[in-house]
Amino acid sequence: MTARVATVAFQGVEAVPVDIQAQFINGQTVFQIVGLGDKAIAESKERVRAALYAIGLGLPGKRLVVNLSPADLPKEGSHYDLPITLAVLSALGVIPPDFLQRYVVMGELALDGSLLAVSGALPAAMSANARDLGLICPKLSGREAAWAGTDVDILAPDNLVQLINHVKGTQVLSRPTPHLSVVDHPLPDLCEIKGQEAAKRALEVAAAGGHHMLMVGPPGAGKSMLAQRLPSILPPLDAREMLDVSMIASLGGELKDGQLTKRRPFRAPHHSASMPALVGGGLRAKPGEMALSHHGVLFLDELPEFQPRVLEALRQPMENGEVLVARANYHVTYPARFQLITAMNPCRCGMAGEPGHTCRLGPRCASEYQARISGPLLDRMDIQLELAAVRAMDLALPAPKEKSADVAARVAQARQIQLQRFTALGATHLRNNAQADGDVLEAITKLDGAGMALLRDAAEAMNLSARGYHRVLRVARTIADLANSENILRLHLAEALSYRQKPVSLRNAA
Repeated sequence: MTARVATVAFQGVEAVPVDIQAQFINGQTVFQIVGLGDKAIAESKERVRAALYAIGLGLPGKRLVVNLSPADLPKEGSHYDLPITLAVLSALGVIPPDFLQRYVVMGELALDGSLLAVSGALPAAMSANARDLGLICPKLSGREAAWAGTDVDILAPDNLVQLINHVKGTQVLSRPTPHLSVVDHPLPDLCEIKGQEAAKRALEVAAAGGHHMLMVGPPGAGKSMLAQRLPSILPPLDAREMLDVSMIASLGGELKDGQLTKRRPFRAPHHSASMPALVGGGLRAKPGEMALSHHGVLFLDELPEFQPRVLEALRQPMENGEVLVARANYHVTYPARFQLITAMNPCRCGMAGEPGHTCRLGPRCASEYQARISGPLLDRMDIQLELAAVRAMDLALPAPKEKSADVAARVAQARQIQLQRFTALGATHLRNNAQADGDVLEAITKLDGAGMALLRDAAEAMNLSARGYHRVLRVARTIADLANSENILRLHLAEALSYRQKPVSLRNAA
């Protein structure tokens, strides 16, 4: 008799059904696993043997063949341990086949029969729910899986004995309950930054519309401090966004104790990050920093220090909101609708353009440093801002009275206006102005005669590209939303154009 157990293989955030088949046949005593599995799956037979021995069971002296179907689909990870074990137990007659037909199974085995947490419990539970099945997973992954919905039957045993006892009716496993992460530390507050009022305003506009932002300034101007305080003014994740973010975090092993959080992701990779680290990939095609910052912030400090090929990989995801990891044996797509915030010095020494400073390398210092950032990448930055050095007398002033909570209230109101506008237009897939394009963008950014004349003259004087023209309109729409104005006025457009001007230091370098 062939025993069958359902499990999943992960391709991006998609959980693909996999059928585990186990059969004992006459022949040499061998435990063989076939079906294009990786090294972790090949080693699972030793974990299965040891776990069965630990609970007082042994394999008969027959040939045991376990097939992972479909056989042409590459399969990776240790979460196949538990479904293989249950398929073997079903073939031995320990667990009835009709019980296993109601569940998708995943989990890693320890040698003593206990179950260890695995990545991807939430996507697996979502896939099981779509197939009208329940989920069997380790206890440590149960809280995460419980977010798939109350109608999903979830069993989360701590070890094999508990699961077998539940099947026999001598023990009842309670359904795990989902939990939100307890926020035990406050976010950095904008009121801690003295000076840089123009930069704070630009940060508010960026937060309200989800716009990409570039900050250029000397060391100590507060670029990193501003970026680190952006999460404090962003609205919390709604239910739909939280589920999207958590599915990616689950695959990346980023969910602590299976607890979800409403805080938006904030990822700040070091400038030595490689292409797979930022884009995703590796042996198991795990999500990279772009995908992990989905619906959140990706902060790249010291922008010119990143490898050029890594920076150029940002361009396509910034436009379409997804990243494709293409390798010879797999193609995986991850959602990556992130807000890019970048910071850089104007030159290698960092002081180009500062009064009284003369660089020993002359203008070449700034021009060579700025040339590391390509024009197409700069053109995708909605807001380009130059920060001046903070003076010592500014640090002696009292702290600003306006806190992040005050700014966050205005940002939340502006985002609510945007959502209502997109809903009225039937574009429910859009979340903020930065995502608007095509007909939707034209519908929400209609200008009067004075505004159109200003934009036309500015486009010629500033030599705006088509992409730059549309990004100015998006930023102007956000500024109008912050002012609770239905129409884009000339004043809103003028502020948006001021954010589009290339910083003086970069113009001089060019």
